Amino acid sequence: VQLVESGGGLVQAGGSLRLSCAASGSTFSINVMGWYRQAPGKQRELVATITSGGGRTNYADSVKGRFTISRDNAKNTMYLQMNSLKPEDTAVYYCNARSWSIGTLYEYWGQGTQVTVSS
Repeated sequence: VQLVESGGGLVQAGGSLRLSCAASGSTFSINVMGWYRQAPGKQRELVATITSGGGRTNYADSVKGRFTISRDNAKNTMYLQMNSLKPEDTAVYYCNARSWSIGTLYEYWGQGTQVTVSS
């Protein structure tokens, strides 16, 4: 599975951005996809996840009510709509995909896309 993020950039506080993650390869095996982020000097943290059918989502408390995760299985693409952005949302955002096969977890990461929110 290969993951390619896009959509990052510079935005003022209160603005919006939409990130995309295009998946290719053995996408049929993916069970869960998600977005993670890593700010300078901090550990990578979970932002949001979504199940393969798109029916179950999970968000970090810090982004609830502001970010929305979704996926279009026909396009093998996942999205993160980010509204009401804050300077503390500044980070490199990574796309993640997980699949399970015969008791083994496989995990894939994109290269990351920079999101910078100015105050």
